[in-house]
Amino acid sequence: MSNKAFMPADYLTKLWRAVIEFDMIQDGDKILIGLSGGKDSMFLTAALAEVKKYAPIDFELACYTVDGMFSPDFPEQELKDFCAQFDIKHYSEKVNVLEAWQNKGNTPCFTCAYFRRAATNRQAVEMGFNKVAWAHHNDDAVETFMLNLFATGQLKTFLPVTYLSRRDLNLIRPLLYYRESEIIEMVSELGLAPLKNPCPYDGNTKRQSMKELIPQLEAEFPDIYNHFAAGMRNSPITELWPQTLSQKENVQKFRDFWKKGPKE
Repeated sequence: MSNKAFMPADYLTKLWRAVIEFDMIQDGDKILIGLSGGKDSMFLTAALAEVKKYAPIDFELACYTVDGMFSPDFPEQELKDFCAQFDIKHYSEKVNVLEAWQNKGNTPCFTCAYFRRAATNRQAVEMGFNKVAWAHHNDDAVETFMLNLFATGQLKTFLPVTYLSRRDLNLIRPLLYYRESEIIEMVSELGLAPLKNPCPYDGNTKRQSMKELIPQLEAEFPDIYNHFAAGMRNSPITELWPQTLSQKENVQKFRDFWKKGPKE
């Protein structure tokens, strides 16, 4: 790998912050990057390759792409060439997402995300990697937070680091401090050429609805994005109701209450 800087140091500030703050990378790690060919995963690949040059620890990188078989023209060579400029190996695998969706029910987006994650995690373990790096940015985290709140009533989003005990695998998200608009600008300035998403549902998802809702809310509440982002953090001033009791626990509480007997 060339020692010449591929990107300005200030492009990496937020990545360094996430890696160090959340203890994402340790000496000797083998990290498999989920590379879709989109702007986010391309930027993550280039950024981690740059970090590897200067980090005081040693770690390995490789990329893995799931071909969802939405198009017969899977750009395998383009992805390999992209990775090669950073001296990173590229692996890929075919997963027929639409066929899996028809057999499983659910939504196509849920099925696609599930099978892509499962295939990547399985491949990582089989090839001896101990971590998978995903290219989720801050907008992704906030949109997931909002989607969970609106759709399920849960205050929940994905974490900077997630440990999968069944596979003994850590998932890391080094781009969590970047806004999507920043990545778009930097990708353009770096001359990266993201591949077109072949997914037939691209731009027509519940997540896209959240993406479009935020600017509408900001028109009336200018700080709402920052407030949602702050709401994803654990806080000592959080005041929420206790966790919902199970039916069995509630029945036992009622029994215990009435066991106290009538007033004398």
